[in-house]
Amino acid sequence: MNRRFAIIGHRAPSSGKINLNDLAGSSGRIDVLARAVNTALFLSHGIRDDTDIALHLMGGPGPARRIWFQGSKLRGLYPDERAIAGQVAKALKEPVPAIGQLVELHPGFWHSGGGIEQTILEWNREGVRLFVLDADGESFNSKRHGSESIGFILSDDQPFTDGDNQIMQHLERISLGNQWLQGHSCISILHHQLD
Repeated sequence: MNRRFAIIGHRAPSSGKINLNDLAGSSGRIDVLARAVNTALFLSHGIRDDTDIALHLMGGPGPARRIWFQGSKLRGLYPDERAIAGQVAKALKEPVPAIGQLVELHPGFWHSGGGIEQTILEWNREGVRLFVLDADGESFNSKRHGSESIGFILSDDQPFTDGDNQIMQHLERISLGNQWLQGHSCISILHHQLD
């Protein structure tokens, strides 16, 4: 089963510099996104080749940027928040590509312009069954909800905005319990249920 995760970084910079010594503060909570990448992709001794994760950097300056880590092709990434953030920082040095134009920066590491609406559009086109993680949603059941290709949309440490909810209003909302969990914990639980 192919798994995809999309996480919206509401304050994560889409251009400029990231302070690798302050990922949780002046870098727009890039630490939250880096933990999500780590949990989505890394096993004890390798990388999941059935999983991709897209980070949506919405905090400006300039247009929104998406960064896509493709597990099946990814090389040279280490399971460390700072190392993952360093790769994001390299992408931020490049101009934001046009919406829908994926530019590969190194094997399995891509970036593009656009926000969550573009990712939803692309994943729908590819037949990915999409879910929004929401503590108020229907309880997730991997046997009932599973499909050949499945995608999950999460938020960073902020709740989804009204604009996010408007874009995602037609998607199924699922819950992993009645408590609001951190995104990387949700990813771990989903992997456990789907494995």
